[in-house]
Amino acid sequence: MTDGPQLGFDTLQIHAGAEPDPATGARQVPIYQTTAYVFRDADHAAKLFNLEEVGYIYSRLTNPTVAALQTRIAALEGGAGAVCCSSGHAAQIMALFPLMGPGRNVVASSRLYGGTITQFSQTIKRFGWSAKFVDFDDHAAVAAAIDDDTRAVFCEAIANPGGHISDLDAISAISDAAGIPLIVDNTTATPYLCNPIAHGATLVVHSTTKYLTGNGTVTGGCVVDSGKFDWTANDKFPSLSQPEPAYHGLTFAEALGPMAFTFHSIAIGLRDLGMTMNPQAAHYTLMGIETLSLRMDRHVENAQKLAQWLDDDPRVDYVTYAGLPASPYADLVPKICPKGAGALFTIAVKGGYDACVKLVDSLEIFSHVANLGDTRSLIIHSASTTHRQLTPEQQEAAGAGPSIVRLSIGIEDAKDLIADLDQALTKATS
Repeated sequence: MTDGPQLGFDTLQIHAGAEPDPATGARQVPIYQTTAYVFRDADHAAKLFNLEEVGYIYSRLTNPTVAALQTRIAALEGGAGAVCCSSGHAAQIMALFPLMGPGRNVVASSRLYGGTITQFSQTIKRFGWSAKFVDFDDHAAVAAAIDDDTRAVFCEAIANPGGHISDLDAISAISDAAGIPLIVDNTTATPYLCNPIAHGATLVVHSTTKYLTGNGTVTGGCVVDSGKFDWTANDKFPSLSQPEPAYHGLTFAEALGPMAFTFHSIAIGLRDLGMTMNPQAAHYTLMGIETLSLRMDRHVENAQKLAQWLDDDPRVDYVTYAGLPASPYADLVPKICPKGAGALFTIAVKGGYDACVKLVDSLEIFSHVANLGDTRSLIIHSASTTHRQLTPEQQEAAGAGPSIVRLSIGIEDAKDLIADLDQALTKATS
């Protein structure tokens, strides 16, 4: 089978990266549960280690099951290549690693998952990196935040937790003008609802833990490279544009062209950071992706029904779902997410913090968990959990204030979900 633009999304999500196993004829991608691979001879081994030939050396770097997943996600995103890793947080570090250096910064949206804000505001300081958080609805502020030390712009296609949609065309125009890559976290949208590369993104990151796997069984991450960025256009990215001492002076951009970032992420990123995805996790995610479009259609259908019902409920102050006609992001939905505004949004519950706690404790079908993108409907009070480490100001900026709960709408019967929310809201606000 040829993976290419002539194939539809539904076909690619099943077939991309998967061929019958040459040894056994197995139709499903096998789990290659092995750490190492036998070389044909000494010359073959040398070529692999010199990046002169593509193949398998050691499963910290490459594994056939993981490689199939990488190919599939790259095909769905329209990228040149992809590298999978152990989690979504690992994918974010993997995306930044070839770009950044001591004293360099990333300009990031203030509307990000709370763990990402903590990673960017605290943890990356240990590498000598820093982040500037900006309201990405204010395009002039994004452009003004970029300085000579900025090496990337980072946002989410559909922001977690509020479901706000980023105007990727406008943001990519700003990053292009500055000569730096735009990195888009597409976890919440998935490639079915949004194609960031078509809107100018250089790199796309995923927590494959979420909708791609879809069943809450394994963690994983992925970085997809568009293959369209010219790493040699300026001197800002020496890891890719200058000779690499560890590979006898090989220059990744020169030697590998559109695959430069992907090969660097494997040959250096996975080699030295070790954020490897295990083959069993890759297998679960491959199986999950086979039904991605079917699930996402149901997720969106249910989310639209529940958001509208909640928006009409007097016990709720407001709903942030971009699919509602009154949303300030409604005009961006047909442009950025033409198949729907996703299934993640927040509601402000009357009664504040205490009412939110009572709500999550009273639900019976919704699960109170620190996750999203499951087939099951999920809820969390971000201010007391995922965004707990942030200051009150950061919580508000991220759309996770004390009166807010985040809903991840699953694929159950919508009327059952509404009934569950109805009884829980009654208990929470009585």
